[in-house]
Amino acid sequence: MRKTLYLKFVLAYFIFGVFSFIVVSVFVPSMTTERLVREKAEDLYSEAVLIADTYATELYNSETDLETVKRQLDALALYMKAIIRIVNPSGRLVLDTDAPINVEEVVIIKDFDPTVTSGSYYVTDNFFDSFDSEVLSVLAPITSNYMVKGYVVIHYNMSNIQASCNSLLSVSYITMVVLFLLSLIILIFFTELVYVPLRKITYATEQYASGNMHYEFQVDSEDEIGYLAGCLNYMASQIAGAEDDQKKFVANISHDFRSPLTSIRGYLDAMMDGTIPPEMHDKYLNILLNETERLTKLTNSLLTLNNLNTKGMLLDRTDFEINRIIRSTAASFEGTCRQKAVSVELILTDDEMYVNADMGKIQRVLYNLLDNAIKFSHHSSVIKVETSVKKNKLFISVKDSGIGIPKEDLKLIWDRFYKSDVSRGKDKKGTGLGLSIVKEILNSHEEHINVISTEGAGSEFIFSLSLSERNEEND
Repeated sequence: MRKTLYLKFVLAYFIFGVFSFIVVSVFVPSMTTERLVREKAEDLYSEAVLIADTYATELYNSETDLETVKRQLDALALYMKAIIRIVNPSGRLVLDTDAPINVEEVVIIKDFDPTVTSGSYYVTDNFFDSFDSEVLSVLAPITSNYMVKGYVVIHYNMSNIQASCNSLLSVSYITMVVLFLLSLIILIFFTELVYVPLRKITYATEQYASGNMHYEFQVDSEDEIGYLAGCLNYMASQIAGAEDDQKKFVANISHDFRSPLTSIRGYLDAMMDGTIPPEMHDKYLNILLNETERLTKLTNSLLTLNNLNTKGMLLDRTDFEINRIIRSTAASFEGTCRQKAVSVELILTDDEMYVNADMGKIQRVLYNLLDNAIKFSHHSSVIKVETSVKKNKLFISVKDSGIGIPKEDLKLIWDRFYKSDVSRGKDKKGTGLGLSIVKEILNSHEEHINVISTEGAGSEFIFSLSLSERNEEND
């Protein structure tokens, strides 16, 4: 078996894992950083606007002094872990929480431009070279009498945001690793529930393709794969059984044809070379005649079975009076019955009883059943043929008090060429096809036949036929 499907699945699994890590490591950090920056900027901008509307406005309106505002903003900056500045529109630094108040020293932010945010409310850079590292800066204007007096600028170190981002990414990576390892359970389940049974099924099909129809395998599953395995097992057993039946069929035909042919040739050779004297030729010619009749009967039975199998349900159904057929069939055995002192007792329902079936084939069923009953009955015994009506069916029973059928043979009597050891000793001329023909004919009529038998006490065969509507008209 080419081991490609499972390797492809495992390879796809690991490729999916690798690409997932690549995607997460490439896109997620930038997306996470951008999201954290935006959220932090929103918080800082809200604080900057609040400071601009309170402390900074009061400072520019001379409602409070610079030291008081410095103390308040220092506490707020410490809490926010940020740097808060108040800058004039010209870039002059009025207040810086990161430096003490020094009114004598003028600090100018070179090239200060309040429009640096370009319509936004934050920017990430070194803020006009006033920091050695990248910071997140937000600007909120300080207005009084509809004029911009200055700006509240809050700076937050980007390294803090990056640390938060790395912390979140670490959690994401650990979660991905855990999920990847947990997803191995899916691979294990796939291996046990799909791949291993599939390997068994594939190997079994290879065995069947090579002709080993007796190979058996088991898949302990109740899903579609288990059902498929069961179907394959059943199919193989049926094919194996058919092959065994075919071999048995050929062997039986060969045996049943070879025996009479051997006898015929042996007697003819003996008659021709003088081993059998001329005065005994009549006796052995009768034996040869019986053997040829046996061959003819076997050939006709085989042809009948072949026609039944090929034509299937092609029946010549008619409404006919079954009692008349039963009487005429029983009458055809008068000579045989007289030789064995066997009597046939007919117990028929009504004088006339019509059924719907193929008359010729049903007559063959009756003939075969009566022939068997007489063949295996004891001398001076009685055979009963009885009919009974139940609902819309007529049941016909053929019962003898002969040798019976062994219990272990009951399920095999319908097989072609089957003869029990008892029947082989009793009847040397039988072909073993009579009951097979009966079964095929009744199956083609969609009717059933049952057998009740006790070894040494006799057998009873009961089969059904569909009643004709003509019975109601006659009533």
